[in-house]
Amino acid sequence: MSDSSPVRPTAPVLDFWCELQCPDCRTALDDLRALRARYGDRLELRLRHFPLEKHKHSFAAAQAAEEALEQGQGWPYVEAVLGRVEELDRKGEPFLVEVARELGLDAEEFDTALIDGRHILIVDADQAEGKAIGVSGTPTYVVGDERLDGGKSQEGLRERVEEIVDRLLAEAGQD
Repeated sequence: MSDSSPVRPTAPVLDFWCELQCPDCRTALDDLRALRARYGDRLELRLRHFPLEKHKHSFAAAQAAEEALEQGQGWPYVEAVLGRVEELDRKGEPFLVEVARELGLDAEEFDTALIDGRHILIVDADQAEGKAIGVSGTPTYVVGDERLDGGKSQEGLRERVEEIVDRLLAEAGQD
C-alpha cells in the first residue's frame, strides 16, 4: 500500500551567518524582518554563528543565543541583543543574562550555560563550517548554494536574496 498524501516541498533555507556583537548584523535585522514578512514559512531562516575575535563577547553571546533557542525564544533574544550592541560591548556576559531575564527566560539557566559551556560545540561547529565555505565576516547569507557577503556592504543584498529565493520557489513550484 502506498502513501497517497501530497509531498510538501521543503522551503529554501537562508543561513544567516551572524555574530551578536556586530553592528552590521544589527543593520541586517531589517532585511531579515522584510524577508520573513515576504516569505513567511516558505523560507527557512537559520541563525549560524560566526563569532569574530575582534569582539571579545561574541563567543559568549553565540552560546547565549543557543540557550535562548533551547528555551524557545531564539530570534527574540538575538534581536534584543543585536539591538543593544553597545551595551554588550560595555557590560559583557552579565548583559546577556540581563536580556534573558527581560524576555522572561530562565536567566539562572543562561548564567549556568555560560559557565558550563554546554553550547560550545554548536558554536565551534558553526564557526568551522563557516570558515570551510568561505565566510570571512558578518553578516553573510548563504541561500541556494550562493554565499553573499554583507561584511563590507549590505547594499542590494536583500534584493539578491529575494531573486535567489524566488528562483528556488519557482523551481519547486511554490511561487
